[in-house]
Amino acid sequence: MVRIPVSPRLIGAVLAFFVRLWHLTLRVERLNTDVFTDPELRAKRPVIMLWHDEIFPLIPAHAGERMACVVSQSKDGEILARVLESFGFMSVRGSSSRGGMRALIAAKRVMDEQGVGIIFTVDGPRGPRHKVKPGAVFLARHAGSPIVPVRAVMSRAKVFHRAWDKFQLPWPFSRCTIIYGDPVFLPELGDDPAEMQRQCEHLEQIMNSLGKNL
Repeated sequence: MVRIPVSPRLIGAVLAFFVRLWHLTLRVERLNTDVFTDPELRAKRPVIMLWHDEIFPLIPAHAGERMACVVSQSKDGEILARVLESFGFMSVRGSSSRGGMRALIAAKRVMDEQGVGIIFTVDGPRGPRHKVKPGAVFLARHAGSPIVPVRAVMSRAKVFHRAWDKFQLPWPFSRCTIIYGDPVFLPELGDDPAEMQRQCEHLEQIMNSLGKNL
């Protein structure tokens, strides 16, 4: 059987098309939007913190926002990078497992040169699910940037239970509520791993509290 190679660019373009169509069917509501759109906050190049399983509705909802995303160096990451770029995002390649420090350095460079914030799926690329890894904290501290937690709460969704993140795909014509948390300004952490871990746990609590009453 002959295998026909398909480029990530083509797959990404097809996926982006379907994501756009799918998003048009959703009823999207945003809470605490002023935090995210505040010009003073955007000038501080915030680090936007997401959970991996909630990214589907968040990508098209923020198309053209002129931000960068940290994306895994895996083959799936290559496809995701193409999807993100089609929505106007810049991509920085790397993850906690592959090219992590290089990705953080590249992300800091993009923040400095382009004056943009960075989007992190803080429990990616392989989990554990809903556990904040230190990459976003490290970057925010060295960039002098606030962290903004963002959640997407879906009224009805197909949950992929076999996936490590239990990825959520909102059903067409369902409601999606995007919640922007207040910015978190990190204290000076130094290089103490224990303090870094405490800060990660604190951010987990903040993320888990968003949308709790929806």
